[in-house]
Amino acid sequence: MPLHPQFCALAAPGRLAFNALDAGSLLTAFGVLGVAVALFAETGLLVGFFLPGDSLLFTAGLLCVPGGAGVHLSLWQVLLAAVGGALAGAQVGYWIGRRGGRAILARSRSRHLHEGAERAEALLARYGHAKAIVLARFVPVVRTVLNPLAGALDVPAQVFLRWQAIGGLVWTVSLVLAGYGLGSSLPNVDRYLLPLVALIVLLSLLPLAREILRSRRSRRDRSVAGGDLR
Repeated sequence: MPLHPQFCALAAPGRLAFNALDAGSLLTAFGVLGVAVALFAETGLLVGFFLPGDSLLFTAGLLCVPGGAGVHLSLWQVLLAAVGGALAGAQVGYWIGRRGGRAILARSRSRHLHEGAERAEALLARYGHAKAIVLARFVPVVRTVLNPLAGALDVPAQVFLRWQAIGGLVWTVSLVLAGYGLGSSLPNVDRYLLPLVALIVLLSLLPLAREILRSRRSRRDRSVAGGDLR
């Protein structure tokens, strides 16, 4: 199965070797190591909120399909790297939150991070610790912010460890195997690679969009209620 040209060669000499926002470019440049480092940064360090976790996992699964030209990854290595990076990153983020508290978020000027913090708090309030920690894995930005926020809010360490491990396993393994399964069953999947990755990104943003709309509707309702009281 020939791979899309963006996966088959590094950038030309003198040009930027990779684009951290593009899953294919990142995997081409760093392979399995890129999976572990990117997921660790996205789930453990606030500066990693922009990294493409969902599309990275799906694309890595596609590149594990045997018979392709260019970049080829080992499925078991990708799974180990993905699970290890995601679990270690979340745990580091939690302990950063325990030590630094909300001051870490307060120092950031990123609108996306502050909106993510609001979504993360809403998830914790609505679903409780266990369900919110698992669900956050599937929501971009929120999965970055919830871990330090859980530490700042004194979520019990054992509770966080248990549920972040479950959420991390489900998130990473399901997306990697989805990419691998699709690549194995669909001939010439490289022809549809970019649309597929775009679809994964779109689907990953739907929960965030739903929470934003729900939050805006709630604020509007409270505003209307406040006006009626006056």
